[in-house]
Amino acid sequence: MLELLNVNPNSGEPIYRQLHEQIVRLIVGEQLHAQDVLPSVRQMAEFLAVNPMTVSRAIQQLVDQGWLERRRGQATRVAEKPANQATSGISLLDDQIEKLVEQAKQLGVTDTQLAASIKKYWQT
Repeated sequence: MLELLNVNPNSGEPIYRQLHEQIVRLIVGEQLHAQDVLPSVRQMAEFLAVNPMTVSRAIQQLVDQGWLERRRGQATRVAEKPANQATSGISLLDDQIEKLVEQAKQLGVTDTQLAASIKKYWQT
């Protein structure tokens, strides 16, 4: 699982948030399944070359939000997600789509041009 994670310390986004979003995407994208065991905080921190407290913060948020579960004396696992809390992959992109559309409007790009551009990148 570690090879699926990467963070960019030069990004404007905090590392804990990058890690949080990547793990959510792995769960929603079904690369991580319910009851899959995550590496330890120490293992993730060493692999990503970040402070363990940063990883711990991201993991705790995921636990608080119900994505992961912790039990005393056991490894952190992907939680069972109730059907009423299902999140689709597209809903995780809403913020980025909104920003992209705003930028396209500011640049005078039409929705047809934007769709064609997205389709071009999708096919590569």
